[in-house]
Amino acid sequence: MKRDFLFAYYETPRGKLLRDLEIEYLRSAIVVSCKQTILQIGGLDWENEFIDCSLYTNYTILDGKNRGYHGARRIRAKAFHLPLHCESVDMIILPHLLEFDAYRFQTMREVERVLKPEGSVVILNFNPWSIWVRYQYLWDKRMADSWGGHFIRRTRVIDWLKLLNFEVTLLSQFNLDSIATTHAKFAPTFSLSATAYAVKAIKRRYNLIPLTPVTNLRPRLALANTAIASLQIKNDD
Repeated sequence: MKRDFLFAYYETPRGKLLRDLEIEYLRSAIVVSCKQTILQIGGLDWENEFIDCSLYTNYTILDGKNRGYHGARRIRAKAFHLPLHCESVDMIILPHLLEFDAYRFQTMREVERVLKPEGSVVILNFNPWSIWVRYQYLWDKRMADSWGGHFIRRTRVIDWLKLLNFEVTLLSQFNLDSIATTHAKFAPTFSLSATAYAVKAIKRRYNLIPLTPVTNLRPRLALANTAIASLQIKNDD
């Protein structure tokens, strides 16, 4: 499925509602300081509506077609081969990218590689069970290459993140006029009426604690039978 489907959907009445909700969500989701490095993979052209690029000077948009707000720093590159050093980014945003990426698994590995430990990732995807998304998908068939497309279930995204040692912290779903956000541990059943969903996770780095080798195998405590026998000898005396 081509990513042009996303921009065509944003032009529909329901797509415009979704865009407004995602702008509101991203404003609240970006909680890092303006001095930290934020990477957005997949340009939207209206990034200035949810972030001040003049204040966040380390905000970078990476897109294969060089899409993105003209006032932001942009890199033209592929998502599955990020031209960045390991552990160099504090936050990564993936706005409707994975469902249009044929190399999504490699892209997720690249996200884990360049993200710093305790850094956060935000993923936005369409709800694969949404009737309205499917209707638009059939209506504009030239934007797609198959009926199934590449819509990704939320549970699958969570499994990918856990496999890469991410801790999923917040889950959100975008309804027609509201955003429902809950902690990952108390996430309700996904609503079929939701147009899209968001997953926020933190990269964890678990270090193994080496075991201290045992050098002295001789027991330092007296045996219970020996202590009892000594006590009986004292009592006899």
